[in-house]
Amino acid sequence: MTEPLRFTFELSCPPDHAFEVWTRRASLWWPKAHTISGESGLEVVFEPHVGVRIFERTPAGLEHDWGEVTVWEPPHRLAYLWYIATDRASGTDVEIRFHPVDDGRTRVEIEHAGWERLGERGPDWRNANVGGWEGVLPHYLEAAR
Repeated sequence: MTEPLRFTFELSCPPDHAFEVWTRRASLWWPKAHTISGESGLEVVFEPHVGVRIFERTPAGLEHDWGEVTVWEPPHRLAYLWYIATDRASGTDVEIRFHPVDDGRTRVEIEHAGWERLGERGPDWRNANVGGWEGVLPHYLEAAR
């Protein structure tokens, strides 16, 4: 089994704000270098139900699927099948938990797993995703402040 990627950090905001920034305000912080179209002014959409899409919508209205929501439990838990820049069959599993901690802060725990589903390319795809997370998370941290 290929080890999941795990990230943990704390934010100076309550879980409901952290969850909302991740899901409903992603367009404000998601870097365009980590999208399919790379277009300025695109919208990042997390539809707020289990079984629905995560996608980008360009200013011209073109939509590119990124994933599918598998758990929607605001403001504490979100999970999705993630297949940006690939096909659904190559999707991996992302789970994010938002835990309240002292003084209105939130501990965010991210686990990105399912690499074995990709067969021989799983370990390389996992390693490539380290850079993806490192490119996205600083923008989220800044937006959640």
